[in-house]
Amino acid sequence: MVNDRRPASGKLLRILGVGFGLAVTVGGTIGVGILRTPGMVAAQLGSSWWILGVWICGGAYALLGTMVVTELAVSLPLAGGWYVYARRAFGKYGGFLVGWSDWIGQSGALAYLATASGEFTGQLFDPPRPEAARPVAVALLSAFALLHWTGLRAGSRAQGLTSLLKAAALAAFVILCFALVPAPAAEPWPSPQFPALLVALVIALQSVVVTYDGWYSAIYFTEEDRNPARNMPRALIGGIACTIAIYVLVNLALLHALPMRALAQSKLPAADVAGRLFGAAGARIITGLCILSLLGILNAVLMLTPRILFAMGRDRLFWRRATSVNRGGTPDVAMFLSTLAGIALVMSGTFEKLVAITSFFYVFIYGSGCCALYALRRREPELPRAFRVPGYPWSPLVFLLASAAFLVGSVLSDKENSLWALALIAASYPVYLAGFRRR
Repeated sequence: MVNDRRPASGKLLRILGVGFGLAVTVGGTIGVGILRTPGMVAAQLGSSWWILGVWICGGAYALLGTMVVTELAVSLPLAGGWYVYARRAFGKYGGFLVGWSDWIGQSGALAYLATASGEFTGQLFDPPRPEAARPVAVALLSAFALLHWTGLRAGSRAQGLTSLLKAAALAAFVILCFALVPAPAAEPWPSPQFPALLVALVIALQSVVVTYDGWYSAIYFTEEDRNPARNMPRALIGGIACTIAIYVLVNLALLHALPMRALAQSKLPAADVAGRLFGAAGARIITGLCILSLLGILNAVLMLTPRILFAMGRDRLFWRRATSVNRGGTPDVAMFLSTLAGIALVMSGTFEKLVAITSFFYVFIYGSGCCALYALRRREPELPRAFRVPGYPWSPLVFLLASAAFLVGSVLSDKENSLWALALIAASYPVYLAGFRRR
């Protein structure tokens, strides 16, 4: 007998549109990174032209990746994101590998985002209370899970609100920088010369690309979009275009408000500028902006993570109960499991290790999507494609080569965590075999 509180298993609500796609792309991408990373980039490069160039190049990389997943999303309009494309292109184990990697990475992100939100919340107390980080993190994960439990409409509205407030706050920050902060006297900060410049560019690009991560967030909800063929290209490409514009404008504002030396030596440049604007209250204002940025991403990640398990369960590559959907359109069992994983990682403290290896996972998953595009173009030319990647096959090749370069850079710069990532990837095969035998 079917529980009357749920629609038929596997039935998601098709109620989302362009507005949500834009909100989850912008809100799932823009975080604390844009408030911290400009100082790290300036320390490496020391030149405003090189700094802006790196942020534009990072945006171009994200835009190329966005066009790849846009074609995949409109061709295969199913919930689950990267897993769906790998499953169609590479079969059961290929799909399981990508879904396994994606879900582990997103679970670690949930724990990190919740804990970071708790840490910033603790800084609002006088005196600061760092011990509040863990209980606040658990409370936030639980509260967002309850919000999403009520249904897709509530979660999507929360995403729209947090994304709008975040974008408005950053726009106000940029305007105030140019309107109220006088340009400081130039202070020399030496730029590296070749070949040191090449190394500095690679390090800076790695930081920038991580800051752009999240540009693909809307693909997990394709099945819930009213008209994915029309809405997905607008949401994905429009969302990353807005993000690039915001990132470049924030960097221009920081370069206007701070001398290069101060920018390069700052761990949180936005807080330094806020101090000049608002005095002692500036630090609290930026802390509040950091919390708002993190909450927007936390909401997005907690929405998309269960849809990975939902898609895998539907294909019988995970527990079948993960396809359960409540009346509000939330994959409730998958939501419970994902929230539980995030809370467990928060309480264990092991998420820091997991976060350190997720950069490897993310670039690996990007590459899988690009390879899936080539495989499906070759094997299924008749597949409906309302959107096609401009410049195919060369533009996806540029994205794939850049992803491979970042992957190599991750291995060389952090061998220990790269080995852990490879070990987790290798562990997927015995887990897959064990599950296959049980089925």
